[in-house]
Amino acid sequence: MKKLLFAAAVVALASSAQAAQDPEAVFNRACGACHAGQLPMAPKKGDAAAWKPRLDKGMDTLVQHVTNGFNAMPPRGLCTDCSAEDYKAIIQWMSK
Repeated sequence: MKKLLFAAAVVALASSAQAAQDPEAVFNRACGACHAGQLPMAPKKGDAAAWKPRLDKGMDTLVQHVTNGFNAMPPRGLCTDCSAEDYKAIIQWMSK
């Protein structure tokens, strides 16, 4: 019984660390306003060359930039209901 409870707890923790929102849907309603090519300083979705130097800084730094705002990016990146896990998933999706 203890093993079963432990396994259930592990599954619950693992699923709580996953993005709650679909990255494409969030991009379409919040991120695409800047990352679809309208702003030259915002890396465009799918532009691997533009994303590489940013990804090299580490995901924690990128999530911090989105959360707090960075350069022209507003705080929370126009997604006020996104979690850190959502931001990670969106960044990964946009950078591919």
